[in-house]
Amino acid sequence: MRGGLVEGERLLSVLSQKVKAKGTKEEVLQDIFQLTDQLVRQEEVKAIGIGVHSVVDIEKGIVYDVQNIPSWKKVYLRQEMGKRYQLPVFINNDSNCFALGEKYFGKGKKAHSFIGLTIGTGLGAGIIIRDKLYSGPNCGAGEFGMVDYLDKYFEYYASGQFFQNCHQTSGKEIFDNAKAGKADALRIYEEFGTHLGNAIKMILYTNDPQMIIFGGSIAEAYSYFEKNMWSRINTFAYPNSLKKFEIKISTLKHSGILGAAALYYDKDLSGNSKK
Repeated sequence: MRGGLVEGERLLSVLSQKVKAKGTKEEVLQDIFQLTDQLVRQEEVKAIGIGVHSVVDIEKGIVYDVQNIPSWKKVYLRQEMGKRYQLPVFINNDSNCFALGEKYFGKGKKAHSFIGLTIGTGLGAGIIIRDKLYSGPNCGAGEFGMVDYLDKYFEYYASGQFFQNCHQTSGKEIFDNAKAGKADALRIYEEFGTHLGNAIKMILYTNDPQMIIFGGSIAEAYSYFEKNMWSRINTFAYPNSLKKFEIKISTLKHSGILGAAALYYDKDLSGNSKK
């Protein structure tokens, strides 16, 4: 778990805290409190933003079924944080926070509508429409990875899972071998690029974004799958639309922390954008 203090467009400090992932609900909450206590003491804080790897009831601040923390089936996180710190608390999915981080601090600043696509152990996405985050009524917007594809779904083939699922190896091993110029690894990245290109075509048909911003560990390998990915994207049925479409690679450090802070900027107490 990482947290930071954000002022305007500046990240003033970053702290990390190990989490008792197999612990009780209360033990994990205490880990969060321990980290947050240190940050809240440093400056006058106006709000707390939290990104979690799970489904969130955004209006009520309830977190459900957090990945990798079995005890967090249903946690009233806003209520717990608000009671302790007496501050407004904003909670959302971590992929949505990534997209917001790019909107306020990164390569999405000048784009009115775009997708932040996180490509790592899964395929997650945050959707920005007309300069605002769209989460959907159940915080489920952008779950492109779960759309049916071939005999499985896109996340199976177009995320870091692909290397283990289809080639029984790790993404790191393939990346290292590709850097060394090994033909098998380069071929596997070409195969991955084909699947990812098909996923992006699906996103273009359903969302028509100005751009897609890649984040996540797989983005480091972009040059190895770029050609095959674009060969699939270029089969899009409306070629004129592609003239206005861009793909960019995130260079934002601590995008998750910045994106969590941007939850406050995106929807402050008055309902207006705040900087």
